[in-house]
Amino acid sequence: MSIAGMIDHTLLRSDATKEEIRKLAEEAKEYGFASVCVNPVWVAYAAEQLSGSEVKVCTVIGFPLGAATSKAKAYETADAINNGAAEIDMVINIGALKSRDEAAVLHDIKAVVDAAAGKALVKVIIETALLTDDEKVRACELAVLAGAHFVKTSTGFQGGGATAEDVALMRRTVGPNVGVKASGGVRSLDDVNKMVEAGATRIGASSGVQIAKGEQGTGSY
Repeated sequence: MSIAGMIDHTLLRSDATKEEIRKLAEEAKEYGFASVCVNPVWVAYAAEQLSGSEVKVCTVIGFPLGAATSKAKAYETADAINNGAAEIDMVINIGALKSRDEAAVLHDIKAVVDAAAGKALVKVIIETALLTDDEKVRACELAVLAGAHFVKTSTGFQGGGATAEDVALMRRTVGPNVGVKASGGVRSLDDVNKMVEAGATRIGASSGVQIAKGEQGTGSY
């Protein structure tokens, strides 16, 4: 697969405009990115712009804090799929994980996986910048147990982003059959290559065009 084909071309700023979303979709078609990743309010419009192309629409659920209820995340997931989303990036209940309430974390992830069953891929954002290594491992194990398709490093909104070390840890934990998405601060082809070498199979980046051109991007996620 090409590098472009691994990238979720991302625009999650709260002040993103309709014209910027249209441009995002056009760039995704031009460069052959895996998906565009947009906030739920833009899913239907992005799906319309990408109609007839192979580019998927990805959206974020419980974003960026992961602190919505599981029921709300499930509803948000179903609504997004109904609007045209084919990939769901959900943020875990980080507080529950840090409280060692693993049953709550598992229930939270599974609520989204069940809502998306047979209709969309689910990527689980564990927010590595806020976790210890032990917590990262357990979050990945719970995501696998819940039936998620990917684990993902970061929202890009909580300080630190993806590191090769975290990607490698996540890959070792989930094994070869679950995807690992590196997201947050991936701004150059060199960054991408480091993540892929560490085990990433998908990249989330707001600098997708610059990466595809071999340039240095300035995006934060």
